[in-house]
Amino acid sequence: MENLTLKSHRFRVEREADWLRLEKILDLFERGHDRRLSDDDVVAIPVLYRAALSSLSIARAVSLDQSLIAYLESLSTRAYFCVYGTRTTVLERLGRFFGGEWRAAVRGLWRETLVSAGFGVLGTLVAFFLVRARSEWFYDFVPGGLAMGRDPTASTKDLHDVLFSSQDGGLAAFSSFLFTHNAQIALLAFALGFACCLPTAFLLLYNGLMLGAFFALYADHGLALDLGGWLMIHGVTELFAITLAGAAGFRIGWTLAFPGDVARLDAVRVAGKQAALAMIGVVVMLAVAGLLEGFARQLITNTALRYGVALTTAAFWLLFFYTPERQR
Repeated sequence: MENLTLKSHRFRVEREADWLRLEKILDLFERGHDRRLSDDDVVAIPVLYRAALSSLSIARAVSLDQSLIAYLESLSTRAYFCVYGTRTTVLERLGRFFGGEWRAAVRGLWRETLVSAGFGVLGTLVAFFLVRARSEWFYDFVPGGLAMGRDPTASTKDLHDVLFSSQDGGLAAFSSFLFTHNAQIALLAFALGFACCLPTAFLLLYNGLMLGAFFALYADHGLALDLGGWLMIHGVTELFAITLAGAAGFRIGWTLAFPGDVARLDAVRVAGKQAALAMIGVVVMLAVAGLLEGFARQLITNTALRYGVALTTAAFWLLFFYTPERQR
């Protein structure tokens, strides 16, 4: 035991100067003070990193004390990220994401976006005409927890109050339930896309069926136009986010089933990266929709103004995603 301690001490004395120099350089680098480093220090970083790795390898091979091994493991890990890690800051990364990466990912999914929107529109139209023809169909498309009393048994006054009474506590609960439900649909539509696109298609169709059933219910009471303003003031952003989430799920599922001329894993890796960028943006869109739902819809009770906000958000997202990039 004494001989092992002596070896560990001698090993540290012979190499500790390089470790301390590397640690000092890393401290400055991690605190953002890399401009204080001299040219010699910058050139020495990879050399000191390899020396630390060599020391760690020797320490493990001869079973030196665990505290020294743990110190060298930590030092080597820090040096690895300094040598091979990203050189961009969080703000630079966010700038690249919002400045081009998100839009490029969404534009690359335009075919899947059309398919995703098609399933939603199909479900909406089917449920609308079925419920208009027979009101009992409403209960097949809308669960009781989501309806919260807004069903064929409700009076016109009750349905009208949902749309225009900003003081109704039930309205706030209903709005929160709708947003949570739509967020879950968006995340599941993406996450289940790998199963050959089928669960994604079903979720988009089902979400459209519920939307169509509500429109049919309110149309029976002459309130369809008012419901459109109430929903679309935030629904443009929310439904667009669901559509993009479905498109991302379709891309992964289709690539998994039909990888083309490249290896399946390579194709899925590329598709997954593009879909992940789109989904990060979907989370941002859902947050924006939540703000519109929590504030704009409660503060604006005029149907025309609600449609104005809806058209403004629609124009914004379309221009943001599909305006051609300028060639540099």
